[in-house]
Amino acid sequence: MNSEVFQAILSAHIQPNAAELIGRRFTVQMDNDPKHTAKATKEWLRKKHIKVLEWPSQSPNLNPIENLWSELKVRVAQRQPQNITALEEICMEEWAKIPATVCENLVKTYRKRLTSVIANKGYITTY
Repeated sequence: MNSEVFQAILSAHIQPNAAELIGRRFTVQMDNDPKHTAKATKEWLRKKHIKVLEWPSQSPNLNPIENLWSELKVRVAQRQPQNITALEEICMEEWAKIPATVCENLVKTYRKRLTSVIANKGYITTY
């Protein structure tokens, strides 16, 4: 995936869903993947007035998407895809089955997880 594809995903999914779940003004959190830090992506985010939380390298993994990836991996593994085509289909099907409330709860509990990491002096916790 490149910066252009990433921007399309943000535009089609993150912007409308975040606005619906948490309101018009929101902050996104991304790691330092090249598509996230590309000049074009940064400019797109600036033009859309989307704030980005700074993400230091070697930080504890607080990104809520990691919880979703884990959920997806478990669901896909249970179905045991036999080839790449089946893997893609199953990923899409299982992703669609994850309720929006799961995402909403991850966002709502972010402050608690962050506080836990701060209390643990920056180290990973079992939130």
